[in-house]
Amino acid sequence: MISVRPIHFIFFFLVSLIFTYAPLAAETAAIADYRPIFRAGRDSSGQIRIAIRKYKSSSIPYLLIVNPANMKTSAVKASAFDFTGDISLDSLRKTSFVKALDRYTALPCKLQNHGAVHAEYPVPGMFLTVDLCPSRRPFEKLFFTILGDLCSEKRVGTPVAIAVTGIWMENHRDELAWIIQQIREERLAVTWVNHSATHPYNPGVPLERNFLLSPGIDLEHEVLETEQLLLKNGLIPSPFFRFPGLVADGKLLQKLRGLALIPVGSDAWLAKEEIPTSGSFILVHGNGNEPLGISKVLQLLHNPGEVKLLPLSEAFTASGK
Repeated sequence: MISVRPIHFIFFFLVSLIFTYAPLAAETAAIADYRPIFRAGRDSSGQIRIAIRKYKSSSIPYLLIVNPANMKTSAVKASAFDFTGDISLDSLRKTSFVKALDRYTALPCKLQNHGAVHAEYPVPGMFLTVDLCPSRRPFEKLFFTILGDLCSEKRVGTPVAIAVTGIWMENHRDELAWIIQQIREERLAVTWVNHSATHPYNPGVPLERNFLLSPGIDLEHEVLETEQLLLKNGLIPSPFFRFPGLVADGKLLQKLRGLALIPVGSDAWLAKEEIPTSGSFILVHGNGNEPLGISKVLQLLHNPGEVKLLPLSEAFTASGK
């Protein structure tokens, strides 16, 4: 059950903000030599992890690693990670992360909404995903405030997956800082989903040549630029990606697989009148561009006895752990 703190219906306007997150700070970390890898090893406690990125922060080598059992990510010094020893490919294929990676990047690819859209197992709740696409409008601060007023019984922050673009982070730094403060105060527990760096879109152009299928788009650049911006702000990228417009083709999907990211869509885009059920991936836009979706999700959140929000990672793990 979700308990509700007193909700303050005060609208704040700002002008140009499973999983885990690093110590939160202003954008200060220098990231260099950021590259994709896919290599299993063991962390400092001897647990199996998969390194999916390597980079340097302030000249110190780091790795972005995934816990393949629960899908949670973390950034660790490369010196604290052991690549020696024998870890069989068969054992990795049995993990939640690799099974989901195989399943949701498999061909053929649907043009729209390919990937995970609903929990793989019966779950006692739903998964709220909020897109922050490029926008000149102030973000939905009232919505995020109300979301933060909801808390789990353990008071660890309301789970929400934020699909963020690099250009939104660059152009809304104060708003990003405000969201980071909500995380610090344990009001929000955010899974950071990559939504590309630039989110290209051309009105009137067919989907087959639009969004990331637009001519000249480099998917690897779109992915890695956004991850580096997250890390520079003390935030940890998750192993999830949401295609802009939910549009992709087989070539993009295979490139995403090579980057070890799982595509996530939605079976409950609220502004399109789609009805969420238990296990649904709810989609709304928190960037000021889709007030209808925000109105509908607020109606949903006003009935806390009827909906429980869950961390996105629990959609892929039978135990939710």
